[in-house]
Amino acid sequence: MVNKNAIFPNFVTLLGLFSGFYSIVATLNGNYVMAAYATLVAFVFDGLDGKIARMLNASSEFGIQLDSLADLISFGVAPALLVYKWALEPYGRLGWMAAFLFVACAALRLARFNVQAKRISNKFFVGLPSPAAAGVVVTSVLFARHFFGDPTAIEVPLWFTFMIYILAFLMVSNVPYFSFKNIEYFHRKPFNSMVAFVLFIFVLGLYPEVFLFLFAFAYAASGIVALLLRKNRVHLEEEAQEI
Repeated sequence: MVNKNAIFPNFVTLLGLFSGFYSIVATLNGNYVMAAYATLVAFVFDGLDGKIARMLNASSEFGIQLDSLADLISFGVAPALLVYKWALEPYGRLGWMAAFLFVACAALRLARFNVQAKRISNKFFVGLPSPAAAGVVVTSVLFARHFFGDPTAIEVPLWFTFMIYILAFLMVSNVPYFSFKNIEYFHRKPFNSMVAFVLFIFVLGLYPEVFLFLFAFAYAASGIVALLLRKNRVHLEEEAQEI
């Protein structure tokens, strides 16, 4: 028997899919800023559908698969097409291969997540989540808009192409990323958490386009930094034992 409560979270997932599709349409029409905002809206719906499903006790295998397909469109195809039309097209094969690799790695990342979801800790993601990778791409457009006005009026440097390659490989890497799903600090100190949230909203309200880019970029880099620090600590412990 079909769980009637599952209809609402699946509807939210479809709203996220619609946002991703609208982003593609906006990109094809040359409206890259609107395409970027549409992907951010998809990000909000992607965060809501799972939480609503758990609240209604309506999680299902169908919902999981639908969510992955929607994510592939919203956080794989849509940002890849956006970044190709906005920044990568002048670089020919190097550009469109970067866009393809982004889509392919997003698909592989989502497939691996579905397989490993029940076997790994919910504190960490294995590899950069595809919404986070897409966030770096779309907030780059908004960051450029903040400083240069029209994003299409600037020539995006070649190194940005290699950043897309790095984002793609991070999605399929084994680099751990904090998931924010199980944060005990919020439960232990709710007042401090509320103050931090107010400060977050304050900074976001002052410079939303800049802050969103910095947050997305910092999160993408956090996994690499944490991995390097962990390896350095292990190396120092091994040297101490030898002494």
